[in-house]
Amino acid sequence: MGVPAEIDYSEYRSLGELFESNTEKYRERLAYTNMGRTISFGDLERLSQAFGAWLQGKGLARGARVAVMMPNCLQYPVCVFGILRAGYVVVNVNPLYTARELEHQLKDSGSEAIVILENFAHVLEQVIARTPVKHVVIASLGDLLGAKGAIVNFVVRRVKKMVPRWQIPGTIRFNAMIREGERLDLKRVAVGHEDIAFLQYTGGTTGVSKGAVLLHRNVLANLEQAAAWLRPFVDENEPQAIVTTACS
Repeated sequence: MGVPAEIDYSEYRSLGELFESNTEKYRERLAYTNMGRTISFGDLERLSQAFGAWLQGKGLARGARVAVMMPNCLQYPVCVFGILRAGYVVVNVNPLYTARELEHQLKDSGSEAIVILENFAHVLEQVIARTPVKHVVIASLGDLLGAKGAIVNFVVRRVKKMVPRWQIPGTIRFNAMIREGERLDLKRVAVGHEDIAFLQYTGGTTGVSKGAVLLHRNVLANLEQAAAWLRPFVDENEPQAIVTTACS
């Protein structure tokens, strides 16, 4: 059994549908591990549903852009899948952006909401008044780390002093947002292959950063391509571990 010459991505109509089908199938398995804390696919389904419901509760229209400005942490997949399940578009933002770069991307994408790690909130503070952003969720590194989260946050804020002072009216903390979302229902939204899933911005090395449009079918096809290479070597009935790293 080798790698097929062609792939078929038609099994799922959207990334949200793929996510929900597979989190139901594998809900007891471990999904992500970060800073010594692991969440299952069931946890991921529950948390992303709460975030998606919270966004819908803010009255965002189908296809609205939602920015995510975070490094690799457990909140990131929660937010991305929540956005997709709610029928919105993910706008990934480089957490190392300057105020000028952030302002350009938020305005160019038309982002109406943003989830941002508190370490970078001071950058958003400088530009938010000149952007379409109306809703701001502030995350902390310790939010999903359980009992040790408070210690992590204390060290990050008070010992290493990695969180510059910021003040943005009307924000909500990540865990408070999840609690609000858990009291709401996530409404089904008709999303198909030709709908936009991501606005993925270029590095801007040759000029102004530009948003590449990725449709649901683009990402579904890419996932199926990756699966085609892996299927001959892995057993989907057995847990698998994939290690991801960030390169600079």
